Amino acid sequence: MTIPTLSPASTRAAIDTGARLIDIRSPDEHARERIPGAINVPLDRICDLPCDGRPVVFHCKSGMRTAANAAQLGEAAGDAPAYILAGGIDAWRREGQPTVTDRSQPLEIMRQVQITAGALVLTGVLLGLFVAPGFFGLSAFVGAGLMFAGVTGWCGMANLLRVMPWNRRTAV
Repeated sequence: MTIPTLSPASTRAAIDTGARLIDIRSPDEHARERIPGAINVPLDRICDLPCDGRPVVFHCKSGMRTAANAAQLGEAAGDAPAYILAGGIDAWRREGQPTVTDRSQPLEIMRQVQITAGALVLTGVLLGLFVAPGFFGLSAFVGAGLMFAGVTGWCGMANLLRVMPWNRRTAV
């Protein structure tokens, strides 16, 4: 299913005439930066979207998630007209539209995973080169974990980071 896209300016006009803006990103991403008035319905809960017949504009960070899941989003919209914000919140921001940013919220979990995995791999390589070759195993372990996460969709590092004390502020 193909859902038509709207520019940020057209999305603003649609919202002003009653369309609902649905943010399909995770709650931690939404808490850190969001478009005012956007309703957060993460992609894994999109089937819970209440249908009231009003047009729906879906958005994510860059437009990739919405485009990749257009069929699912179209089904969730029901009989209501459905659209995708072209370029996501990144395009919205680039065109000077307002966002609400809360830098006190933790970084998105996937960014934390990227930072932690990169730091562990680099540490393993440096320790393997300068201390003992056995430390290369740390890099191999992290690489295997990332491959497992990619294949199964389950990321142990993300689950571990999610329960860390600094990640407990996402209520918006």
